[in-house]
Amino acid sequence: MNLTRIFKRHRTFPHGIHPLGHKGLTAGRAIRRLPFAPEMIIPLSQHRGAPAVSTVVPGQEVVRGEPIAKPGGFVSVPMHSPVTGVVESVDTLVPSAEGPKVRAIVIHTYGAATQEVLYDCPRDLGSMTPKQLVQAVQDAGMVGLGGAAFPSHVKLLPPKGKKIDTLVVNGCECEPYLTCDHRIMLERADSLIKGIEMVLQATGAARAIIGVEDNKLDAVVHIRSRLPAGGRITVEAVETKYPQGAEKMLILALLKQEVPSGGIPADIGVAVYNVGTLAQLGELVPESRGLIERVVTVSGPGIERPGNYLVPIGTPLRFLLQQVRSRSDANEIIMGGPMMGMSVASLDVAVTKGVSGVVVLEPGDPDQLNRPVYPCIKCSACLDACPVSLNPSMLGQLAQAREYGTMEQAYHLNDCFECGCCSYVCPSNIPLTQYFRIAKAINREQGAAA
Repeated sequence: MNLTRIFKRHRTFPHGIHPLGHKGLTAGRAIRRLPFAPEMIIPLSQHRGAPAVSTVVPGQEVVRGEPIAKPGGFVSVPMHSPVTGVVESVDTLVPSAEGPKVRAIVIHTYGAATQEVLYDCPRDLGSMTPKQLVQAVQDAGMVGLGGAAFPSHVKLLPPKGKKIDTLVVNGCECEPYLTCDHRIMLERADSLIKGIEMVLQATGAARAIIGVEDNKLDAVVHIRSRLPAGGRITVEAVETKYPQGAEKMLILALLKQEVPSGGIPADIGVAVYNVGTLAQLGELVPESRGLIERVVTVSGPGIERPGNYLVPIGTPLRFLLQQVRSRSDANEIIMGGPMMGMSVASLDVAVTKGVSGVVVLEPGDPDQLNRPVYPCIKCSACLDACPVSLNPSMLGQLAQAREYGTMEQAYHLNDCFECGCCSYVCPSNIPLTQYFRIAKAINREQGAAA
């Protein structure tokens, strides 16, 4: 059966790019559990907002699923122990993928333990009020698993004066190499639907639309076969193009509505959630469990055992790479996808809630980040690629001149969501996206100082 004839292929957005997908390495590989590392590192800051606050002390024994840190505020979530073991240290400074060291709880894993989750309490979601659901989501420690790691419960409470009428579910997974969301849609569709129904109940939204790129039509067919009657939840195929999974692009493709400049989806009555986030909500919240593991795609030419692994939160990257047999000549390791992910400088960083993939490259790979940079040749390729119609070439020149304020005020720097399209197509290898990240950071610092 030619599934591409069944679905419309014109749901998309202007511009964008078509990088090589490299998804064949892992798309057909079912989710498998990774072994537990002998030592787990749980950063207290692995999401947007305030860091969590430790509630354990060195020498304290903990069981798998037990809360070990409480939220540091409303825009914060608790942490739960990913293993049964003993706390070795608290507030230890450890490396992070972003660069600066962060505080973490270090737990020694009991090797002889069954690692059964011992913290749970089944509850009836149907009898819960929206406020109780929001609290339950925060208690689960849920954040966006698509990479942004924004606390999920905050999205359930739109800003004052805003009402959510449509839930957009992101199943695009447009980043090269990554296939964890694809496998979740195929293997955990029922949990995904439970999570969608929970968010509809909490927000009062009338409908939900699941957007899936048309290179994953098997997921579209499978989800449609599991949808409840009534048509409140639907699934649509969208064109395979990067960055189709960006929330503004997906809203435009599915709803033909545009999020205003400087605005958020709630401004037009929309909330966007990743399929992995909703599937975890559907599994954890009904059982009163915390987020202690997630599906991670480990792939790339530098890996001998690529696949989609269920990885405990806090697993050291060094241990993960040993399990999948990273090749000795691999010299570029990216947390996330190669377009928006971060190249890590230390193998001592831990897998956090927002890590959807680990990509390992070899010397000479065309996806390598360290390439020689040449002057801009004014070819306009970056203008044709930018999905939000900015002028990356001019922004790049202003960044080099350190005109950061002009970038924001006259050239809409803050509308850039750092998708990396401009850097990808630049024949001069100018790291435009990195320039824009630095400019934003400097503007934030100057704004705070003022």
